Amino acid sequence: MNIYRYENNPLVTPNDVIPYHDGFEVIGAFNAGIAKYKDETLMLLRVAERPISKNENEVKIPVYNVERKDLDIITLNKDDERYDFSDPRTVNYAGSSKFAYLTSISYIRIARSKDGKNFTIDDKPFIYPSNKLEVFGVEDPRVTQIGDKYYVYFSAISPVGIGESMVVTEDFETYEHKGMIFAPENKDVIIFPENINGKYYALNRPGLKSVGDLEVWIAESKDLIHWGNHKHLFGLREGMWDSGRIGGGAVPFKTEKGWLELYHGATEDNRYCMGGVLFDIDDPTKIIARSNKPLVEPDADYEAKGFFGGVVFSCGAIVEGDTIKMYYGCADTSMACCELSLQEVLDSLEYIE
Repeated sequence: MNIYRYENNPLVTPNDVIPYHDGFEVIGAFNAGIAKYKDETLMLLRVAERPISKNENEVKIPVYNVERKDLDIITLNKDDERYDFSDPRTVNYAGSSKFAYLTSISYIRIARSKDGKNFTIDDKPFIYPSNKLEVFGVEDPRVTQIGDKYYVYFSAISPVGIGESMVVTEDFETYEHKGMIFAPENKDVIIFPENINGKYYALNRPGLKSVGDLEVWIAESKDLIHWGNHKHLFGLREGMWDSGRIGGGAVPFKTEKGWLELYHGATEDNRYCMGGVLFDIDDPTKIIARSNKPLVEPDADYEAKGFFGGVVFSCGAIVEGDTIKMYYGCADTSMACCELSLQEVLDSLEYIE
């Protein structure tokens, strides 16, 4: 597979983003949803900020206060035996994998570009936590354009779980909040960009805690708000690059052979790669082909090293002729882009008899 990584990668880093909160530092600008609007390419960046702590033995936790419409800061001591501080992203309860807090607050901020390579970043957030289901932040947006409307959906995190919420905009200045469209536990929702035989379709990834694995499902809707007829679509593959967990990545796009979805897969040791899966053009619940090998792996230094290294994670792509411009988060830190040949991707897939 021929991969052209842009020479100026990473395109956006935490150092490029001025913190929105006083006394905070930006630790990530990554996993951006992608949209074409007028003559610009837009990155809807997930920006992660955390309070700066002068005491190495303390962890400061930001939590959105709905009543005050501002952040509360909870201070935890690393000697507190109730908690496990081993993961820099989260605080878990000691002796279990049960989540307690995030160490940063994420929101969505827009970066704009005329050439798709050089971006300027808005001064203020586009989407910021606003209700009780978002008090730990909003993350990993995707953008689906249908007509003149852009549907922006994202993981909403709170003490009651992670679900998928959505806003609708026509100008990327204002929006209407539609609430939570997939209840916890669910994330990695990807809405197909057109009505298919009277239905809208969405990929999603339920967070199963009792029986089952982290795999891809599909649902359908008449109005893009209410989703049902849920079906398991495709799963993990033992011993392969997507053996640990999988989920949707970029918004699917039409090809001559079907709907192509660039999805993420991880191994048990959390090495994240991007692959492809092809769905029937008239019925996305039918799989035609899938990647046996990754299309893009975390080989570059900025993909292998960072806040959480070994990660290539795309939330959006732009297709121009035979060129796929895949924008992706690298190492849970920055944003990069690479170009792939659409024909080479289609040829690389393992087709199902």
